[in-house]
Amino acid sequence: MAQLSIPLIEVSGGPLDRGRAYGEAAKDRIATAIDYYAEAFVRSAGLSWSDVTTRALGWVPLIEDYLPGILEEVRGIAEGSGRTFGEILALNGRGELSYANPFAGDEPGECTSFALMPDGSGDGHVYCGQNWDWRNQIRDTLVLLRVEQQGKPTILMQVEAGQVGRHGANSAGLALNANGLGSRFSQGMGVPGTFIRRKVLEQWDMHGALRAVFRVRQAFSTNLVLTHREAFAIDVETTPGRHGWLYPTDGLLVHANHFESFIPTQVADDYRPNGLDTLYRGYRARQELMRCRHLTDSAEVRAQVRRAMSDHFSAPNSLCTHPDPDDHPLDAYVTVASSLVDLTTGEYRIAVGPPCENDYELVPRNIYDGPTTRPRTSPADALIGS
Repeated sequence: MAQLSIPLIEVSGGPLDRGRAYGEAAKDRIATAIDYYAEAFVRSAGLSWSDVTTRALGWVPLIEDYLPGILEEVRGIAEGSGRTFGEILALNGRGELSYANPFAGDEPGECTSFALMPDGSGDGHVYCGQNWDWRNQIRDTLVLLRVEQQGKPTILMQVEAGQVGRHGANSAGLALNANGLGSRFSQGMGVPGTFIRRKVLEQWDMHGALRAVFRVRQAFSTNLVLTHREAFAIDVETTPGRHGWLYPTDGLLVHANHFESFIPTQVADDYRPNGLDTLYRGYRARQELMRCRHLTDSAEVRAQVRRAMSDHFSAPNSLCTHPDPDDHPLDAYVTVASSLVDLTTGEYRIAVGPPCENDYELVPRNIYDGPTTRPRTSPADALIGS
């Protein structure tokens, strides 16, 4: 099999050991990420890198209470990469910090996610994926991260170097895709989305995943698409207040970056999507992905997904996003990666960069190369954990 266009980093063992191995393997890409965000935060939020790393420490008690032990992994990443704990923590909260200044200008939308159920895919498989749209200058920081943990499913996900979670799938057949929702209303400090996504991907079943989404104090709004191999998908529009949810229609679920299930009361009087392209990206993806139901060959389904996610209507601010020449270089968006996961076969594919220019490459690790069911516990263990 040809070498991937993106590094695949595999870690196992305890959290500190996992983190050190990850930090060492991604050292150069972590440095690139820090160089970018140190400059970008000044522009987007008026924060120096020193301010950023100091503020990030305020998340420590919230994160430790929500996902115990994960900060040891963060410390390991810092040690392995030769950076400070605060710097790695800041990389894991870059979304919250990027939007910290309420007087900052509107950000364009980001990401278009989908889930295909067996009645929406002609081959009867369950698929999910997304175009991950983010800043053009972070394209060289991306890595695939595979995490083995004692007593938990094995996770395969795509992240910015130094991050402990973003979007991907696990060996229990659960997948997560995510998009920003743009709304800035907040109820004070909350757990950064990176850690919420990691906790979702550590779950054995949909109940645990939804519990991770609903039982958390978060800082700002984001959209999560949860898909399970047993032909179930749900879209959850999460906010610091209430959440809303959507289900597939005719075997297809698509979401971009605006509220569809409800509009939060905190912004209802003057709500406008931050990135106006969200108003057509989701629609365009839905129209093209509907064609998958007529294709019985899996290769044809994958080809149609690529066609859908390569759509250039209203380019460069299209479903397949390219840098807008009118944007400042630090703000320019692009589809940094596009993913396609077959939850029926366990095949994980990724196109590094816009899918119109890059094929979906098969990752040489099946998502089911790991424990697929929860380890059995004795009655005594169950009582202790209840």
